[in-house]
Amino acid sequence: MSLLEVKDLTVRFALESPLQARLAGHRRQVVTAVDDISFSVERGGSLGIVGESGCGKSTLARVIVGLVAPSAGEVRLGDVEVGARRDRATRRRIQMVFQDPGSSLNPARTVGRTLAELLRVHSMVPSGEVERRCEELLDLVQLPASVLKVRPQRLSGGQRQRVAIARALALEPEILIADEAVAALDVSVQASILNLLADLRASLGLTLIFISHDLAVVRHISERVIVMYLGRIVESSPTARLFEDPRHPYSRALIAAAPQLGLIRAPALSGEPTSPLDLPPGCRFEPRCPISEDVCRQVEPALIEFSGCSVACHVAQRRDGATHPRTGAS
Repeated sequence: MSLLEVKDLTVRFALESPLQARLAGHRRQVVTAVDDISFSVERGGSLGIVGESGCGKSTLARVIVGLVAPSAGEVRLGDVEVGARRDRATRRRIQMVFQDPGSSLNPARTVGRTLAELLRVHSMVPSGEVERRCEELLDLVQLPASVLKVRPQRLSGGQRQRVAIARALALEPEILIADEAVAALDVSVQASILNLLADLRASLGLTLIFISHDLAVVRHISERVIVMYLGRIVESSPTARLFEDPRHPYSRALIAAAPQLGLIRAPALSGEPTSPLDLPPGCRFEPRCPISEDVCRQVEPALIEFSGCSVACHVAQRRDGATHPRTGAS
């Protein structure tokens, strides 16, 4: 059984109130940030979710962690459905590390006070063992105990992100979601944080969901990758296979645009994504696609599975002879 299952998940946001729409004389505008997404993650697995800014990946993460309520569909932990309203024990099971630890860590509190308060509120350890546990958490993320006495603004970006990871681990989660957790860091620091997450996953048995706009980063930490475009999954594949033989033209473009040592890559995609308020009738990627056909402009492709991969592309499906429809990826 999968530890986490996302089924037919949709998230819509209204851009204005009913009164504002009535006064403006038009229908209320609603944007669909996540559109009918399904996938599952096995216990101890590592899933990467990639796509350009605005594709819905961060909204998806916030639904999984319980910060945003879905408009439709469900999130299941094991065999139990969990909504946005969760008890304290359920919330502890899924924790999140955000892109900017500077904004998520209280600058007025020392690292030790931040961790200790969390441990006490959730009764994670007896009161007499709080300090020892704080030191253990810093050791897990390879920071010295002296950091407990320091405020976040005196730490480097990489150190702050390690503190943010320690704070997430304090609640002993089963699932850790890293949302653009290395995007704001230097390349050398990125590598150390990625290695840390991989080590923590192995030593603690964590299930890891790593969200990024950078496929090159995801490649080194994920066993499987989901590629999103304008709220939908366009491809899902084991990581090695995705990089060896990407099916969807959007996946190929992302891989082609990834920087490589000693090479300067030109942007592989022209133009900007279509506005989510004015989606085309067919494939959402068609306006930017170099291999689109007439059917792409008329019919939105379903996500079809074949040989352990899933792709939503008429051209790729015809090429591979895919015939088995599927609504998600596992």
